[in-house]
Amino acid sequence: MEEKLVRYGNLLYEAWKNRRPIDPLIADDPTLTIEDAYRIQQQMIARRLEATGEQIVGKKIGVTSKVVMKMLDVHQPDFGMLTSGMVCNHGAAIDTRTLIAPKAEGEIAFILKRDLIGPGVTIADVLAATELVVPCIEVVDSRIRDWKITIQDTVADNASSGLIVVGDSALSPHGLDLALVGMTLEKNGEVVDTGAGAAALGHPANAVAWLANTLGALDIPLNAGEIILSGSLAAMVPVSAGDSLAISLGGLGTVSARFI
Repeated sequence: MEEKLVRYGNLLYEAWKNRRPIDPLIADDPTLTIEDAYRIQQQMIARRLEATGEQIVGKKIGVTSKVVMKMLDVHQPDFGMLTSGMVCNHGAAIDTRTLIAPKAEGEIAFILKRDLIGPGVTIADVLAATELVVPCIEVVDSRIRDWKITIQDTVADNASSGLIVVGDSALSPHGLDLALVGMTLEKNGEVVDTGAGAAALGHPANAVAWLANTLGALDIPLNAGEIILSGSLAAMVPVSAGDSLAISLGGLGTVSARFI
């Protein structure tokens, strides 16, 4: 079985490298578990780090909002790793030729000032460990053909990570009610969706606590200095060359990107 998981991880790495999607893993082996999928993810990421020299700079939580759960027919959160090669600055021009089937979503990112190690991490612990919160666009992408994913497929595929665009305004979380932060998502100058912080497991810091506790059970910490994506606040929006995207988060600022 271990040999098969390594092979799947290598297939996903090659799919990422060559921008060529593969069939769902679960179609090849319906017995794959979520635990198997995380081992596949580790292999995929290990190959990427070895090949590119990138480093892990954070973690992401996926499938936190009900609207995304319904869209993907996936009904529990997952997590993935963020590498240095995934991070773009506010206003970035993103080459869609480096992606397969990109979609974008608005999120609140947490930048930690000290480690968070579960189990037992609470919302209060997350806020105390957070130096700054930042508006963020996550560009998700699937190496699985046509986004035909199960929870096992998206977990194995590093939680369908693509790129992140980090806003240039950052604030302390103290004094902000992150659950009530409103989000407006504009595509090509038109509002296409709205949301609020509560969409991420009731509170963005609760989503980060879930991640800290889930990773803690695997002896993986959230490290000081890392950027942690807390989950989508609305539906994912397909993007293609020629599109522009802007996210506005009430009290936090804006973040934008162009797709070329």
